[in-house]
Amino acid sequence: MVGMAARLIRVPALAALWVFASAVQPAPNFRIMRVDPLMIEDDDFARHRDPATWRGLAVSSVEFKEERGSWRLYRIANIARPRGPLWFVPHDDENAGFEAALAGVSIYGGVVIVVDSGISDDRDGMRRNMAVDFGRPIDPNRNFRDGYPRYAATILADYAREARPIIALHTNAPGFDPSGSRCNQDDPPGRGQVSIRFCDEVMQPHASQARAWPFDADDTLAYVAHRADASPWSAYCGKSLALADFNVVFEKVSVSDGSLSNYALLRGMNYINFETQERGLAPADLSESRNRLLAMVGRAMRLCTNLAPQ
Repeated sequence: MVGMAARLIRVPALAALWVFASAVQPAPNFRIMRVDPLMIEDDDFARHRDPATWRGLAVSSVEFKEERGSWRLYRIANIARPRGPLWFVPHDDENAGFEAALAGVSIYGGVVIVVDSGISDDRDGMRRNMAVDFGRPIDPNRNFRDGYPRYAATILADYAREARPIIALHTNAPGFDPSGSRCNQDDPPGRGQVSIRFCDEVMQPHASQARAWPFDADDTLAYVAHRADASPWSAYCGKSLALADFNVVFEKVSVSDGSLSNYALLRGMNYINFETQERGLAPADLSESRNRLLAMVGRAMRLCTNLAPQ
């Protein structure tokens, strides 16, 4: 996501509400502005230039600096139904996550928080935030640490107000790195750990038995976290998802790795992470990934909450 074009509307009252709700003290380097989504120069927003898409939604840009990083978030709120999930899209290169969050907030209400890597010039659509004073680019989903209170508090401000589930939406490369797995080590080489076939001391998979869509793909799954000294069934909605034949990975947490799943668990917040394969920007491929995420979301809403579609 890159810089915004015209029609930035300052809303001091809204800024004050955000700062108050997130327990972040007012500072010159914290700014929130109402923005016109049709005028944002950004790849995700550019796919949605129909005004009807944004009917009933309010979009704000939130910019702040903390330690070595500068941040821009987009906050998309359902005006009529703010008491819905807190949708979180941390990675700017995971396009279907944005698509699913935009659909989800319209259907179930709540607020979307999107991290914009484009605050650094010419860095639109990248996984990491390059707008740093020094050192490595920052992974937005590994910055939930005690040393960065403004970042976590700003992203989670709406959860603090409404206490609804946090729903993180991700897409990733297919497969996994079998060299790091304790099972299925003869699988073809992949990348990372996002697969129902991956397991280690932390990631404990519970695979769908029927393998019905959307769980016919190994990399379409839900992550739920539980404390290391507690049963996997203690994870928020984990037992319900497993019994409903989801692909579910139970994440055992002892010490936080800086991710939102760990941060939320250790602070008593309800959190689910949905993953599917990043299939690209061709309309059919983008729709396929979005629809798999939304299928998991819809079933989880019925199983884990009392939120109905509007």
